[in-house]
Amino acid sequence: MAEGDGPDMSAEGAPSDNTTLVAVLAQYADAGFDANVVTTEDGLLRCPRCRTESAADEVTLDSMRRMEGASDPDDMLAVLAITCPSCGEQGVAVIHYGPTASPGEATVLAAIDVDERTSNAPPPAP
Repeated sequence: MAEGDGPDMSAEGAPSDNTTLVAVLAQYADAGFDANVVTTEDGLLRCPRCRTESAADEVTLDSMRRMEGASDPDDMLAVLAITCPSCGEQGVAVIHYGPTASPGEATVLAAIDVDERTSNAPPPAP
């Protein structure tokens, strides 16, 4: 990727306030995470290919990026790059956290296995 083509990154690898959600989703899509994973009201993640609903601790979390708006709580998002345990589909779930999170989103974030390797990491190379 040429300089200036990707999202603005801080020294810690987290998107700066100038990075848009669209840019982050495009980066994940370029790495093969192009399916739209849905969070259910019950706090499960639904695969768009096989329609399997899995608990967050059952999916493989390949990467997670937090997006934080400078002053708007509605901009508090986590973009989860995950792999379906049933069919291997790779996709992203965009989940609110903080005051605007739904009960289902809060359940997913409480159960997802985030470690230093995945937290705010860029997507895996294609």
